[in-house]
Amino acid sequence: MYKEVILFLTGKLAEKQLTKILKNMSIPSPCKKPPEWNYRVRQLGLSVAALMTGDLILRRLKDVKGINKVILPGRVRVDIDKLSNSYGIPFQRGPEELRDIPEFFGRSEKKKKLTNYNIRIFAEIVDAPNMTIDQIIKKALNYKKEGANVIDLGCLPDTEFKHLEKSVNALKKLKLKVSVDSANINELLRGGKAGADYILSLNEKNLDIADKIKSIPVLIPSKPGDLESLYRAIELFKKKKKPFLADSILDPINYGFTDSINRYRTLRKKYPDLEILMGTGNVTELTDADTSGMNALLIGMASELNINNVLVVQVSDHALKVVKETDLARKIMYQSKKDNSLPVGYDSGLISLHEKKPFDKENEIKETSKMIKDANFRIQVSNKGVHLYNRDGHYIEQDPFAFFPKIKLEEDGGHAFYIGVETARAQTAWELGKKYVQDEELDWGCASRIQKFVDLTKLKEPGSTMNARQKMKHNLRKRKKKVNF
Repeated sequence: MYKEVILFLTGKLAEKQLTKILKNMSIPSPCKKPPEWNYRVRQLGLSVAALMTGDLILRRLKDVKGINKVILPGRVRVDIDKLSNSYGIPFQRGPEELRDIPEFFGRSEKKKKLTNYNIRIFAEIVDAPNMTIDQIIKKALNYKKEGANVIDLGCLPDTEFKHLEKSVNALKKLKLKVSVDSANINELLRGGKAGADYILSLNEKNLDIADKIKSIPVLIPSKPGDLESLYRAIELFKKKKKPFLADSILDPINYGFTDSINRYRTLRKKYPDLEILMGTGNVTELTDADTSGMNALLIGMASELNINNVLVVQVSDHALKVVKETDLARKIMYQSKKDNSLPVGYDSGLISLHEKKPFDKENEIKETSKMIKDANFRIQVSNKGVHLYNRDGHYIEQDPFAFFPKIKLEEDGGHAFYIGVETARAQTAWELGKKYVQDEELDWGCASRIQKFVDLTKLKEPGSTMNARQKMKHNLRKRKKKVNF
């Protein structure tokens, strides 16, 4: 007996594939149980499912008797709440790709909005002494927007920070948490007296500074790798019964990285309830590799060791998204740990260069191309290359320039420009193993410079090339009328 009946709405081109997928899902096997719901598929009379509108659905979907839920194509732009209220049953947007439907129903509980975390991010402004207060504020607010909880004012050796107090005060007025990071005792005192929430860092030789200010200190070893000196500092501070953090220091790769990881593990074992801070910059800044993967791994390690504070920096050009990446990583790790699950299927924002399922199946593209009856070009990507097709032909190339002699757009500049842009995107997706969707920008996850808001309740406005094409057609019609006269 099924618990519910789900109606899937689709278009002509996707109906056959959707039905096949749902049928396969309903067949039991030794490795999987069939779903506890039955399904219906309704094709609403338009070719492309993503072009459905709310009004079209309201006009053409008349009978929902016996239906408990309606699943819409993932790229459809409609007001979900309005449809749910109109029919009295829940409407839900499905996955963007039909092939992801089995995963959607198997893991849809993971696709919740990630908001919770238990790791505090200290984001360092490394050259604060050389910046104006306005510049510090601008960067601090940007870091906060990207997920930072504490703004760390990084001091520089042999560089006087004349406006340290004013900088701390300016950030505190904005209700930001502030830390002062310096090897200079005087700067730590100045920052603490100005109202800094934290100071970085103290060791057993200068703990007396903490008695003169209210700031919470971060304790470190007296010399690199010397855990015993850190233990002594911790024990002395525990006697004071004042809050503090401890950092055993993460070293760069080839300079003690693995041993430094082991020191954090040893520190956690010795002090199960200790507030620990780990700085990630020695790895992210000093390794020529994409930072999204490094941050995922480092925050995963922090999660396992219950390290609840990380200090991050983003200075190098390859590391300019570190705060944002760390913010997403901590949310993924928090939720997956809470679910007692692998950090898989929660969010793809840390997968920038490649994707797990990038390509459409070649046989499915061929089936779809045979159904096309108009001159509009469709573009898809398979493992073989870029597919460009309409009613007049189906071409597969790996170089966008190879399409031009075949598609006869010499007299249509706007359309040619559009096809050039889209096939170039498709080529990039094919080269890297990324998902390509026609008329959509490639998804670079956290690495994207611009995060565009997408209004899922309405269709996109026509672009400049479409407008140019319409204008060209209009002018041609006018010329023909003049000739006829």
